[in-house]
Amino acid sequence: MPDAFLLWLDMAPITWLGCALVLALGAFVQRATGFGLAVVGAPLLLMLEPRLVPVILVLFGFTVSLMTVRHYRHEVQIGEIGMALIGRLPGNALGLWLLLAAPMVLLEKLIAFSVLFAVAVTLFRFRLPVNRASLFGAGVVSGIFGTVAAIGGPPMVLLMHGLSPDRLRGNLAAFFIITSSLTLMTLALAGQVRLWHLGLALTFLPAVLAGNALAARIAHKLDRRRLQGASLALCTLAAVGLLL
Repeated sequence: MPDAFLLWLDMAPITWLGCALVLALGAFVQRATGFGLAVVGAPLLLMLEPRLVPVILVLFGFTVSLMTVRHYRHEVQIGEIGMALIGRLPGNALGLWLLLAAPMVLLEKLIAFSVLFAVAVTLFRFRLPVNRASLFGAGVVSGIFGTVAAIGGPPMVLLMHGLSPDRLRGNLAAFFIITSSLTLMTLALAGQVRLWHLGLALTFLPAVLAGNALAARIAHKLDRRRLQGASLALCTLAAVGLLL
């Protein structure tokens, strides 16, 4: 825990507050729409504090999904995500290779691309055939993006956006719980998860819980399209900032 304390001391208060607000916003968007914590968080955290990506985002993606699946557990159909879970295994391996071998500037471009991909998927709602091959492919792409930047949702949303909102939230939450655990194990085996990550995550936990609780209370009263549009606009600006 001393490493966490030293990193916390090393962060300017305004930086810590900015990171906490980003994580709270990401938790709010994910609880309200089914995914979004990493899409919102990755480009903004890279600008504020790159050391938090991807481990902190994976930890909180797991946390928010665990809270979400409690409310939508009856909507979960493991058969609909089974092949995608198998595809995550080679995807995680490829993502880890990139994380360890690629320079930060290349990773920033990849993260920016994955955010823009998420925006395009959400806005244009491309329709692809849902079969074993497409689910496996989505799992591979999800594993790559999920390991590099914790952004594993868009490839799955691309295939599953035809489901009802509650079923989409439930299946995505179940998928994220399993895949976040796999990603954390993969990163830990490669020495990428350290005690200071866990210590620092505890300091951000109240912000994430607050964002999740606020969404649970008021999200149903908000216009989902406007909420999604505002978050996508923010993500796009942050991703373009990484590319410049």
